[in-house]
Amino acid sequence: MQITAQMVKELRERTGAGMMDCKAALAEAGGDLEKAIDTLRKKGLAAAAKKAGRVAADGMVGSYIHAGGKIGVLVEVNCETDFVARTEGFQELVKDVAMHVAAAEPRFVRREEVSADVLERERAIYREQAAATGKPANVVEKIVEGKLEKFFAESCLLEQAFVKNPDVTVGQMVTEAVARIGENIQVRRFVRFKLGEGIERRETDFAAEVLAAAKG
Repeated sequence: MQITAQMVKELRERTGAGMMDCKAALAEAGGDLEKAIDTLRKKGLAAAAKKAGRVAADGMVGSYIHAGGKIGVLVEVNCETDFVARTEGFQELVKDVAMHVAAAEPRFVRREEVSADVLERERAIYREQAAATGKPANVVEKIVEGKLEKFFAESCLLEQAFVKNPDVTVGQMVTEAVARIGENIQVRRFVRFKLGEGIERRETDFAAEVLAAAKG
């Protein structure tokens, strides 16, 4: 199948990969765009793995404010050089990560940050739920592990489906950015603020307060 310039252009727009890489991926995939995307992602994963050991001490702290100032996020994303930190592509990535945190409410960056206490509490809940079904112990443990994987996918930033493209996780999005930009990139930490969160709100009966004051 002939690989046209329009096909290459579309693949570049969807992946951010170089022109020759896109052309080669399309040729390998027989012109199938989705297969070509998968090919580039696999190559991106390999390229990112080689860069993962490099020190990423530069980068930027990005922010995102949503819902009329009721939700705010700060996120630190690291790269290797100040030059990359100042590029539009890197800054757009940081903005996307901050926006995702605002929308998806992750509790951790990665599963390794989940404490043993939290894991054991989750396991105990899942085990009790599964045991109540009357299934054998070995099946119960498989159910527990499956639910734990779901917990990671829902609670850990890098394992959540990216809100702007649910077909990829945030971790995959970052990996693809590593392949495009050519530096190690790490999401280090984030903090999410929600107006009034943690404050106990009391519903007051104004008329009762006025009456009590009058009697006093």
